[in-house]
Amino acid sequence: MRSRRLPLRVPLLSALAMLAFAANSVIARRALGGPGIDPGTFTLLRILAGAIVLVFIVRFSAGEDNHVWRDVGSWTSATLLLSYAATFSYAYITLGAATGALVLFGVVQAIMLASALRSGERLGIGALTGLVLAMAGLVALVGPGLSRPDPIGVLLMCIAGVSWAGYTLRGRNVDQPVFVTAGNFLRSAPLALVLWLSLALLHGGSIHVSTRGIGLAVISGAVTSGLGYALWYKVLPALTRAQSGIVQMAPAPLATVGGLVLLGEPITAKLLLASFLILSGVLIGVLRHQ
Repeated sequence: MRSRRLPLRVPLLSALAMLAFAANSVIARRALGGPGIDPGTFTLLRILAGAIVLVFIVRFSAGEDNHVWRDVGSWTSATLLLSYAATFSYAYITLGAATGALVLFGVVQAIMLASALRSGERLGIGALTGLVLAMAGLVALVGPGLSRPDPIGVLLMCIAGVSWAGYTLRGRNVDQPVFVTAGNFLRSAPLALVLWLSLALLHGGSIHVSTRGIGLAVISGAVTSGLGYALWYKVLPALTRAQSGIVQMAPAPLATVGGLVLLGEPITAKLLLASFLILSGVLIGVLRHQ
C-alpha cells in the first residue's frame, strides 16, 4: 500500500508544537531544579498564565461573537489538564529534562497507539516500525543501569503521561482549537487554585518563589503551554491516533538537546541511544505511516 502523504503544513505545525512541548520540559526543570519556585506554585502560575493569554486572544479574535468561547471546553478536559500539569511539575523535582520527556511521551505514545488499535485503525509497517524503535528507546532509558531515574519521579511522570494522553484524545476533531483550549484552561484555573490552597495548608513551609521562578512559570503557561496546546489541537485532526502518538515522542530528543545546552545536564551514552531510537521511530512512523 502506498504511504499516507500529509500536507506540508501538518509536519511543520506538528514540529512547532513539539518544540513547545520540549521547551516545557526544559523550562520546568530550570525552574524546579533549584530554589526558584515550588512545584505547586509553578503549576498554579502556569495554568493562570495560559488562561489569561488564551482568553485575551479569543476575546479579540472572535469579534462580536466573543461570548461563544465560554461554551466550549469541558470540566473533564480541565481536570485532565491540571492532573498532567501538577504531576509533571512534581516529577521534575528529581528528573532531568530529557529523562522526564522520555518517560512522559513514552507513556503517551503507548496509550495513543492502544487507542488506535481499539478503534480499529490499521497500523502499517511504518507505524509498527516506528513504535518498536521508539519503545526500545524508552526501555533503554529506564532499564537497569547505574543511571536509573528516581522511581517516584518516573511514577509521577507516568501519571502525567496518562493525563496528557486523555487530554489529547478528547481534543481530536474539535472545531475551534484555540477557543476549546481557552475554555479548558479557564476551567482548570479554579481547580489549580484549590489544589494550591490545599497544599499550602498541608505543607505551607514548602512554598517558595523567586522572580526567576515566576517568570519561567509564566512563560511556560502563556507560550509553550497555552499557545502550544492550541496549535496541537489545530493539527490533531490531520493525524491518525497512531501518528499523533508517535509524533509526541519527538520532544524527548529535543529536550535532551535543551538540557545539554541550557541546563548543562550530563548526556550519557544511554540517553543518546534512547534519543536516536525515539527520533528515528517518530520519523518513520509519521512520514511512512502505511
